[in-house]
Amino acid sequence: MRPGQAERGTLDKAAAENFPVAPFFLPRAWRTDLMAVYGFARLVDDIGDGDLAPGGADARLLGVSPADAEDRMLLLDAFEADLRRVFDGTPRHPLLRRLQPTVRRRALTPEPFLGLIAANRQDQLVARYETYDDLLAYCELSANPVGRLVLAVTGTSTPERVRRSDAICTALQIVEHLQDVAEDRGRDRVYLPAVDMKRFHVQEADLAAPTGSASVRALIAYEAQRARDLLDEGAPLVGSVHGRLKLLLAGFVAGGRAAVHAIAAADHDVLPGPPEPGRLRLLREVGVALRGEG
Repeated sequence: MRPGQAERGTLDKAAAENFPVAPFFLPRAWRTDLMAVYGFARLVDDIGDGDLAPGGADARLLGVSPADAEDRMLLLDAFEADLRRVFDGTPRHPLLRRLQPTVRRRALTPEPFLGLIAANRQDQLVARYETYDDLLAYCELSANPVGRLVLAVTGTSTPERVRRSDAICTALQIVEHLQDVAEDRGRDRVYLPAVDMKRFHVQEADLAAPTGSASVRALIAYEAQRARDLLDEGAPLVGSVHGRLKLLLAGFVAGGRAAVHAIAAADHDVLPGPPEPGRLRLLREVGVALRGEG
């Protein structure tokens, strides 16, 4: 199925993601289905973040009037209704029509897709997290479904692999939050647990500074170590699969570890902008993940 203009703008964002979406070395059938899943995930995030393309085309496709095109909760409701048509009818949005053959071919269930929608609803209602456990519950909706979908698309899902995948995906979400502290603060969102901020004597105003104070950097180091521990917990997933999927999953673990290293190399000062890992470090981490080393 050739993507139309409404799809292309969303699918083109895959190249800018922190981690490869459907790299060239995967079988064509996997790439096709992973891109279909990506189209869904990218569009629901764009709805939740208010980043839809100008002009209201996506709202119209979902049956939302121009007067309501800025109402994110209404758009998410319409998007969920269209998702349900993927499983029992004909969806309106071309990205969901593109998803339908993948759902049928891979026998995917609605739950992971509904989780991603629920995460974006939560973003409209919850802008602060009191505890680390609260943040983990959010990651269960916002990140873990993606890994579960990758396992389902590749036909490799088992309870143990799902558990390892969840650890990796939660870690990657936490790392992304650490990289984007300043950007999220600009959206009036803070993903650093309030209990931890209090422990490290960090106020929200400190997150708006051009550079991080010693207290902010100590807090970031603490959360980065948590992410590293989760990556280590999930890393055995790589050794449990074979072939090209092993390389893909090694890339996810390596990307997370390289990002944590980049944060540490910046002395945990993320406020000037996201510290970017170097290509050499990333390749080194891929090798470590493939060898099953910690």
